[in-house]
Amino acid sequence: MLKKVVYVALLVSDQDKALDFYTNVIGLERRIDAPTPSGPRFLTVGVRGQDFEFVLWPGSPAKAELGSAVYTIEVEDCRTAFETLKSRGVTFEPPEVLDFPWGYAARFEDPDGNLLQVREGRGAFRR
Repeated sequence: MLKKVVYVALLVSDQDKALDFYTNVIGLERRIDAPTPSGPRFLTVGVRGQDFEFVLWPGSPAKAELGSAVYTIEVEDCRTAFETLKSRGVTFEPPEVLDFPWGYAARFEDPDGNLLQVREGRGAFRR
């Protein structure tokens, strides 16, 4: 019956600004950029080689509680990803890579306040 999740919306205030952040800063690839009958573009980005996509949809993001992230992107090396993104202007909160029993994470916000993290699992948590 159910097969897989293909899209999750990231609510953004400006689609062009969000597209720039997610492609040029984070490094996701642009997938779909198509007009819709109601006005906003259907604009998606994703990790190269993976089917799942974020839809950069106009709206007001909800504010999640600090201490976790709403969106997680798996990386090969969290410290390298942290340094690369930091050099591209990403501000991390807290300002260091976090060490957990399951692996490492570095948390940040996009320009609209969506909470994200890059994560490197270890042991059974490695994907």
